[in-house]
Amino acid sequence: MKVNELAPMFGTEKPIMGMVHLPPLPGSPNYGGSMRAVLDHAMADADTLVQNGVNALIVENLGDYPYYPITIEPETVAAMTRAALEIRRQYPNVALGINILRNSWKAALAVALVSDAQFIRLNVLTDAMVTDQGVIQGEAHLVMRYRAAIGAGHVKVFSDIYAKHGGPLVRRNLQTVTKEMVHRGMADAIIVSGEESALPPDVADIQQIRKAAEGTPVFLGSGIGLKTIDCVRYADGSIFGYGTKPSGDMNDPVDAGVVHAFMDQVRRL
Repeated sequence: MKVNELAPMFGTEKPIMGMVHLPPLPGSPNYGGSMRAVLDHAMADADTLVQNGVNALIVENLGDYPYYPITIEPETVAAMTRAALEIRRQYPNVALGINILRNSWKAALAVALVSDAQFIRLNVLTDAMVTDQGVIQGEAHLVMRYRAAIGAGHVKVFSDIYAKHGGPLVRRNLQTVTKEMVHRGMADAIIVSGEESALPPDVADIQQIRKAAEGTPVFLGSGIGLKTIDCVRYADGSIFGYGTKPSGDMNDPVDAGVVHAFMDQVRRL
């Protein structure tokens, strides 16, 4: 995927992708017992994001901690599919992404295919990361073969480079890793983040990665909000999650005033 393909997918050259953080789903320790309540929360957040101008939505099972390194649990896949389909039905023309934590590429691709989503976010595509779920090994060879096997070649894979909430087993040159993710791992876009959700990536890292990506889109994946909005200018798009909740509590609903003010500033940039 190249930067000139962003406008047809997102309706803008530098998309802002809003996060729909789902409450705990069936099977997770903190599930509240009502899937209807989960969906109501999800739809309220999706409505707030879209009505205030974001260009895409990413549905994520944030409340399912402690996360499986890779989940194939049927209740999680079913719940994610139901949530994604409800959002797709309400917003048929808004670009949609799927992220199933921690690194559930098979489940995410299947949900994306069934719900007509345009992309998935994958935390680890190549290399190996030490995380709170243990060592997660990149499986690009399996990801891309599975995507082809189920007829989901149109579903883009947006992958983190040295994902947040973890560190590489062996740190390699950032430009080398970027080139290999794009050419050998077949990543459709690169996501660069800070070490935690609240921290934006380093500008120097963004610039290195964009140079090495050679026209493949580079998105910001953490710490993006009103206080860090200048970072947006350095990338091809941004994921807007942590900054939508001014309290810092990811269980809160999305704040409409904050999203409106943020998108207003983005347009000015």
